[in-house]
Amino acid sequence: MICGFLGICCSMQSLKDILDRVSRGELSSVEAEKMLRLFAVDELGCLAKLDGKRELRKGVPEIILAEGKTPLDVVQICRMMLANNGRVVVSRCSLAHLEALRAMDVSAEDFLVTINETAKMVVIKKRGCLSGDMGGRVGILTAGTSDIAVAEEAKLVAQEMGCVVFSCYDVGVAGIHRLLEPLRLLIESDVDVVVVVAGREGALASVVAGLVGVPVIGVPTSNSYGFGEKGVGALMAMLQSCSLGLAVVNIDGGVAGGAVAALIANRIARFRK
Repeated sequence: MICGFLGICCSMQSLKDILDRVSRGELSSVEAEKMLRLFAVDELGCLAKLDGKRELRKGVPEIILAEGKTPLDVVQICRMMLANNGRVVVSRCSLAHLEALRAMDVSAEDFLVTINETAKMVVIKKRGCLSGDMGGRVGILTAGTSDIAVAEEAKLVAQEMGCVVFSCYDVGVAGIHRLLEPLRLLIESDVDVVVVVAGREGALASVVAGLVGVPVIGVPTSNSYGFGEKGVGALMAMLQSCSLGLAVVNIDGGVAGGAVAALIANRIARFRK
């Protein structure tokens, strides 16, 4: 019964889903009450107030930012999240954070730890906890290889929000012919939104937004130097783009870009069904 309840918790995406399941007889009123009760914020002493059921409320999971926290703090927060949720996602992990999370004694508690070292992110799930297929389709492109780490942040977030992700890397305007085949793939895959991750002058976002008929999320990266260094030039260029249909998140904002893209894609998928 507990495992089944956890599986339901993990697959729920909104309050409406809970109410729909009650009306169809798939959930008892007692089970629904338990799920709604989990909306309460969990407090871990003075360290953190955890909004574990954010995903039920708005479709975006709470993501623990490891940056600025000690490895021990991150481990404690993860254990608190896992006590009431089937999954925890951690971003911006240092090597020390990754080692601490990898060393968590989760085998006895039936958890699975997945580490994406490129994205510096970790996902810990109770066995049997599935993200669920929400039907959204997200495309991700990077201008260069140095932009991949930020793109992988966006990819992981979109996947954890139930989207299918189609990614193509190193297709920037320095060799614009490289972009043609990836664009064809994204169009044939009928993606709902495209995330473009680019540093330097950030031109790829404008080019893609001028060629595709879906929303484009620009993610400028800090891979630049000299005048307009640390992503400032890329951010300004994306904000000044004359290609309509392009929205921009903050520098190195892979998590933010992935979350916005997944919300758009999943919303479209609901009506496509």
